[in-house]
Amino acid sequence: MYIAIAGNIGSGKTSLTEILTEHYKATAYFEDSNNPYIADFYEDMNRWSFNLQVYFLGAKINQQVAMLETKGDIIQDRTIYEDAHIFASNLHQMGLMSSRDFSTYMNIFKMATDLVPSPDLLIYLRASVPTLINQIRKRGRDYEMSIDEGYLSRLNDKYNDWVDNIYEGEVLTIDVDNTDFVANPEAVDAIVAHIDKVRAKLATK
Repeated sequence: MYIAIAGNIGSGKTSLTEILTEHYKATAYFEDSNNPYIADFYEDMNRWSFNLQVYFLGAKINQQVAMLETKGDIIQDRTIYEDAHIFASNLHQMGLMSSRDFSTYMNIFKMATDLVPSPDLLIYLRASVPTLINQIRKRGRDYEMSIDEGYLSRLNDKYNDWVDNIYEGEVLTIDVDNTDFVANPEAVDAIVAHIDKVRAKLATK
């Protein structure tokens, strides 16, 4: 089974990926956090947006290819769809990525996604900006300390529109403001129960 964890910066994707990977003895695929453009991007988004997003896209394509050869359950921390429909699209709308660069990016994205399967279940971690800011500060990555709240708010709007109106697969939405799956085992049990229902449904197809 292929489960993908989606959500804004600081929503808890990595933590939930680790929890579910341990529970299902699955193979985890984490987002590449060593993007060489990321610190420059937060200093000058207009200059580095295309470089940043193309690097992330290339890393995701390599990851998707590796996933095709993986046996057993897979848990993925952030999807290739988010790179395009959330982050690149937002940068384009903000005027931080040119229409020419965005068109080039989306052409590469479309070619890649035509070749790989979509998740059996997408788990969307919905969180308010105060919750995101609190969790970003807790983990203390230097390059994230200057993230603007307005930027996170725009990303949230993008995520909600994508999940509600664009993404066509099975989605489980979790309200992170009121669900602590790190500290509360019952919250994890509820997520696992939903996953198992989807798995059972897939087995009947």
